[in-house]
Amino acid sequence: MNRRDFLNGVMVGAAALGASAALRPIRTFAQATKSSFTRSAPRSLSVGYRTIDVKGKSARVFGLIQPDGRPGLALDAGAEFDVALSSAIDEPTLIHWHGLAPPWAADGVPDNPAALLKPSETRRYIFPVGAGGTHWMHAHTLQEQNLLAAPLIVRTVDDLKRDEQEVVVLLHDFSFLSAEELLEKLKGSAAHGATPMGHGSMQGTTGMQQMMSGNRMSNMAMPGMAAMDLNDIDYDAYLANDRTLDDPEVVRVEKGGHVRLRVINGATATAFTIDTGHLAGELIAVDGQGVQPVAGTSFAVSMGQRLDILLSLPKDGGAFPILALREGAVERTGVVLASAGATIRKVAVEGDAKGPVLGLDLERRLRPAIPLAARPADRHFELSLTGDMADYSWAIGGADGLVVKRGERVEVAITNMSMMAHPMHLHGHHFQVIGINGAPVAGAVRDTVLLPPMASVVLAFDADNPGRWPLHCHHLYHMVTGMMAYVTYDGIG
Repeated sequence: MNRRDFLNGVMVGAAALGASAALRPIRTFAQATKSSFTRSAPRSLSVGYRTIDVKGKSARVFGLIQPDGRPGLALDAGAEFDVALSSAIDEPTLIHWHGLAPPWAADGVPDNPAALLKPSETRRYIFPVGAGGTHWMHAHTLQEQNLLAAPLIVRTVDDLKRDEQEVVVLLHDFSFLSAEELLEKLKGSAAHGATPMGHGSMQGTTGMQQMMSGNRMSNMAMPGMAAMDLNDIDYDAYLANDRTLDDPEVVRVEKGGHVRLRVINGATATAFTIDTGHLAGELIAVDGQGVQPVAGTSFAVSMGQRLDILLSLPKDGGAFPILALREGAVERTGVVLASAGATIRKVAVEGDAKGPVLGLDLERRLRPAIPLAARPADRHFELSLTGDMADYSWAIGGADGLVVKRGERVEVAITNMSMMAHPMHLHGHHFQVIGINGAPVAGAVRDTVLLPPMASVVLAFDADNPGRWPLHCHHLYHMVTGMMAYVTYDGIG
């Protein structure tokens, strides 16, 4: 099988793992909105190739760029998402608008229901952009590994009025190997009983209670307990806005000014902790949804998640590294905020200590700025996340009957029975975290929630967007090897 056939088929194969029935024939989104093509000119966005420098070597990667060369999109809240997406690459692709809630036909998962965008094809998307927030867009194929992703920022009127500087940081993990080669190595290592790609692990905990709480793991092994797997791929580099700490992006800021960091974890298989160093921060939004401010200098962000952090700079200025610490490892990346005339010192790519292991401590502290309206649930589901590194196969148990009706309040309880964390993402909706490890919480509204090993969460959402919506792990290689299900509205399929 050649590379193009593999890319075309891998996500269709992942979709089939969760399918219970064939889809009805449906027009593509471009066809469905053909009558809208008489509107004013759309924003242009192109899938293309770029060349970046990684550790002194040139790398050809993908990009999502506007005609002026800027990556991604910035839109106004409450306006229309009116974008003409064109492809300038030589293989089929499709883009998912992560964080928005478009009609199902515009969601961007191959053949669910829209076909892949062909080389040289242009497709127009028109739908309400919704409220403001830090979002992003990315391929829902293995092309995501090769940096086919970009920021998608939706600004409110209040955002534009605030006296603050916006700094967007898109994180990636990078390999000189292709995604197909990485996946082959993962599967091949598992088949031969080897440790996949030198992945990190942490032996047990001081007890099951600590693991269930989602607290940071200790190095003490509990007899008979399996090891917690942290990272199944050791990448060649970790990037912030396409650059390593060998040559980081330096963002000029004002002395005494205010900065709004919009951090997007676009990595395919790596979780980070954002370390603001000497600058005290306030976390004000997760996944583009406002939260009551949480003060600190350390904030966890798993794959697919986003953080909005407010920073106040000292009046005498200076240079301030904002670091993303790789989970359970010494590698790190980041950007540097620097005022005029500040001395910028080199920041080592490897730190003196390993980055924190992500748990649920921050999740417990989050409270939404606007919670879901209180109402009883009409439908309950229970799911279990299973799989292991031994055969590198991952699954969602109990997902066959995820059928809902429009207008229902839906609750989904998810338990992670595996020894690896899984950031679970629901398309087309925002949910509220209402339970963590058996305890009720009035948690954040978001679209991606982390489940550490042996942890459980309960999500609530309103079924207000008909379709057949993916619910999957945002670790790319877990998703394509089985950890993908669908929330299907009654009458679809």
